[in-house]
Amino acid sequence: MINRDIAPSVNSRLADEKAIILLGPRQVGKSTLLKQLAPAFRQKVVEWSGDDADVRTLLANPTATLLRQYIGAAKTLVIDEAQRIENIGLCIKLIVDQIPGVKVIATGSSAFDLANRINEPLTGRKWEYRLYPFSFGEMVNHHGFMEENRLLNHRLIYGYYPEIVNNPGEEEVRLKQLSSSYLYKDILTWERIQKPDKMERLVQALAFQLGNEVSFNELGQLTGLDNETTEKYVDLLEKSFIVFRLGSLSRNLRNELKKSRKFYFYDNGLRNAVINQFSPVALRQDIGALWENFVVSERVKYLAYREINCNRYFWRTHAQQEVDYIEERNGQMRAYEFKWNAHTKARFPKTFLDAYPGTEAHILTPENFQAFLLEP
Repeated sequence: MINRDIAPSVNSRLADEKAIILLGPRQVGKSTLLKQLAPAFRQKVVEWSGDDADVRTLLANPTATLLRQYIGAAKTLVIDEAQRIENIGLCIKLIVDQIPGVKVIATGSSAFDLANRINEPLTGRKWEYRLYPFSFGEMVNHHGFMEENRLLNHRLIYGYYPEIVNNPGEEEVRLKQLSSSYLYKDILTWERIQKPDKMERLVQALAFQLGNEVSFNELGQLTGLDNETTEKYVDLLEKSFIVFRLGSLSRNLRNELKKSRKFYFYDNGLRNAVINQFSPVALRQDIGALWENFVVSERVKYLAYREINCNRYFWRTHAQQEVDYIEERNGQMRAYEFKWNAHTKARFPKTFLDAYPGTEAHILTPENFQAFLLEP
């Protein structure tokens, strides 16, 4: 069993009255994690699934009285695939506010605002966690630093989805199944998208532009969508935890890019699957982009699991000066360049260092990245 980094934190919050919301992509182990934590749940436990039509029907117009009847004597309510229940936020709010003694634990493979037709915030009533594919740090804890470091090239191609890690030799066929429309299930269900082929083309376009600035206009031209629809679809992909964005840092210089963005995939294997590219590292022309996606996505997991809040950016000017990745936390700025070839000469633009004095600057390669993903 591979232990998940967030398990101790989730376990420590089972005793209070706030709901626990566990979000993350499909097939990353949310249900498995809850099974591991189940011995600590308050008894009796009742489980609902948003995949069940009768559950969705019963909760279509929730009231505290009805919810009290449905829950009965249970002290823990586990709601799986909660994002499929319309107005799930209202349901959870009513339970937390009006049915004392019941602990709600809800999992979702997309952000709940896909389902919340009534905007009912859970501010102050929830602990929210994100669970991702296995992380570099979790695998180091599982079988040791040396073993995981040896597998770096493999992870760059096939990623960290539990099903992929646990079934060596079947990576490609299983990744192709994962990257099918199954990943877009929530989007297609709630948004009633009539042309899922265009959604898949959009994901492919994002995969080919990995680590580059992304223009919604250009994406629209590639997929046959207008700008507004393109931006909406990208937002849905973010809410379904398929991709995430970095915005551009712009504060001091006139020629800094002010409204640009880059997109990354939460998993390298999924990215490679949507474009059907599983060639080994030595043959990859996109190895620089794969390396950048790997380190940035692993850093996202690292920060989330340790509940570290910081602002994340990239930096670029109209003169093509750039910095790959920047974190700002507690007034301190740290800048990073990612280089696959450890012998490549790299330096940070003087323009950037002059504009943001006091910034720590680091170049990360396969020879020195490990501390970035294992230490504070």
